[in-house]
Amino acid sequence: MSTVGKAISLLELFTLAEPEIGLSDLACKAGLDKATARRLLVALAGHRLIEQEPKSRRYRLGAGLSRLARIRDAHFPFIRIAAPVLRDLALETSETVHLSEFSAGELLIMHVELSAKANRVNVDVGQVLPLHGTASGIAFLAASRPETVDAYLGKPLDAFTPHTVTRHDKVIETIHLVALHGYSRNSQGYEEGVHSIAAAILGSDGYPLGTLAVASPVSRVDDAVAASQGQAAVRAARLISARLAGDA
Repeated sequence: MSTVGKAISLLELFTLAEPEIGLSDLACKAGLDKATARRLLVALAGHRLIEQEPKSRRYRLGAGLSRLARIRDAHFPFIRIAAPVLRDLALETSETVHLSEFSAGELLIMHVELSAKANRVNVDVGQVLPLHGTASGIAFLAASRPETVDAYLGKPLDAFTPHTVTRHDKVIETIHLVALHGYSRNSQGYEEGVHSIAAAILGSDGYPLGTLAVASPVSRVDDAVAASQGQAAVRAARLISARLAGDA
């Protein structure tokens, strides 16, 4: 792995559940010796991408990342435009709603609106979603260019639960059905006990930038609820697409 790759691997270790990490743990998690990890952290800190908490001496993400995020948001205000629509969708469905963006061949969760219910699906910002095992992923593939689908399905598909569809022909069949309906439905394909409905958010070229999804405990969803959530998800996705294009 290149030096840049090693430095980025350190940044990607930080999560909402673990926002601060000590040097030894960082080195261990990244598979680096402490001297190398320290040298990379010093370089990242010099660019404000990492900072050290003064008392604990643990590391955390730096303000420089916020500056870069603001620059990107000014050019591509995906989250800023989508967030109000997601809030309305969460209120309409009374379930957790999340927004994903496609980047480097994967869907990354960028924003979450949690359900107000005590029994709810919890989703973390930054989580990576497999395209074949989630409603979000299938919705994305159903709206994608054929070469994008072929590239993804040109590799083995992992099973995440006993319900994950891993046969390529079955995934392709599902993709075709979702393309007709406009939204995808997935029950326990990625996490047991979780049911999801998703729709693709399209760019000005007509191809998906990402997806939005409604995630519910599987016990709360029947066919009627799923259909209602699907229609709501499609409306919300179309509204976000239109606003991104400046048409709404």
